[in-house]
Amino acid sequence: MLSTKSAQVVEATLPVIGAAIGDITPVFYKRMFAAHPELERDLFNRGNQAQGDQQSALAGAIAAYATLLVADDGCDPLEVLGRIAHKHASLGITEDQYPIVHEHLFAAIVEVLGDAVTPEVASAWDEVYWHMAGALVTIEKRLYAETGVADGAVWRTLVLRSRLQESPDTVSFVFGTADGSPLPESRPGQYVSVQVTLPDGARQIRQYSLTHAPEVSEWGISVKALPIRRGDDATTVPAGEVSNFLHQELFEGDEISVSAPFGDLVLQHSEDPLVLISAGIGITPIIGILHYLAGTGSKRQVLVLHADRSPARHAHRQELKELVAALPSATLHRWYEDLGVRPTRDALSAGRVDLGLVEIPADAQVYLCGPLPFMESVRRTLIERHIAEADIHYEVFGPDKWLASA
Repeated sequence: MLSTKSAQVVEATLPVIGAAIGDITPVFYKRMFAAHPELERDLFNRGNQAQGDQQSALAGAIAAYATLLVADDGCDPLEVLGRIAHKHASLGITEDQYPIVHEHLFAAIVEVLGDAVTPEVASAWDEVYWHMAGALVTIEKRLYAETGVADGAVWRTLVLRSRLQESPDTVSFVFGTADGSPLPESRPGQYVSVQVTLPDGARQIRQYSLTHAPEVSEWGISVKALPIRRGDDATTVPAGEVSNFLHQELFEGDEISVSAPFGDLVLQHSEDPLVLISAGIGITPIIGILHYLAGTGSKRQVLVLHADRSPARHAHRQELKELVAALPSATLHRWYEDLGVRPTRDALSAGRVDLGLVEIPADAQVYLCGPLPFMESVRRTLIERHIAEADIHYEVFGPDKWLASA
């Protein structure tokens, strides 16, 4: 916990700092990248930086953590850090990088708030930062130890065994060790980081859910191509640098740098009913979970709900049907915005996921993955139907802007 004096100062200044954190984080990144351009080039996601997503996620995480530190009750502040720590571990973040962040974050706070940052205020928020950093370092060291690697040494060179076009914009890849040696064990729902060297020399990293591990020496992922597009507010959304590179440049026999598996969206071992809800490329961790359930002969009650643009754009469409059919107590429901006119033997629905058409068991464990607006809408509906918030688990592809409110 914070010292009593610092807790009082943080609680008093939280409204001001919290209101300004959205202005502070862009200044922080600008200062840090000016001093350490290699971080922007080789570590941070340049697309998320361009969109402002990383800044929003950092702001939400700091504000949420500080709020919980000074709250009289509520959840443990460490609960908001697990997802961040897994992401850091998948990037190979180490303890010596935290002082760099501290230096430029506090310089940004002073630049934005000026004289309002008295020595007392600076000392209190300094304590918040090192409290948060220390907790993250502790979790990350534990994750490295559990994976059996030295701190930050998560990378290994794998060989692409196969690639398959799953839909017009999605390709699945299977990587393996060159000598057939076993890979670190993964848990259903986890992801790996993939690092590539782009034409401009930047070594960019992205995370992709493990769809399956067909052999102990292989991992599978699926990657959706992301062209430049317009957001709902007419802003330009940059192309997916790494995803598009993999589509265009990675073929059988090529080597690729891949991290050990991480991620806190993992299937819990229980006999509770299971509800798996996805949209679009959010199907990838769900496919990984279903492969595990089918491979272990699970008899759990499983309800699988998926939404997509159309059957033609639904990646892993046939695989999803086969995996659900392999489970004795599983049911599949699918919704498509464009069903087309071709007759089908499957029971399909037009439009978007409608939870009013399915019965959700009250004691279900629910796993969500898909676009953020989709997950927010589904989560609200589940809570309205009295599903406990603690039983709703989710994965966000990219910076977790949902962190402060989920």
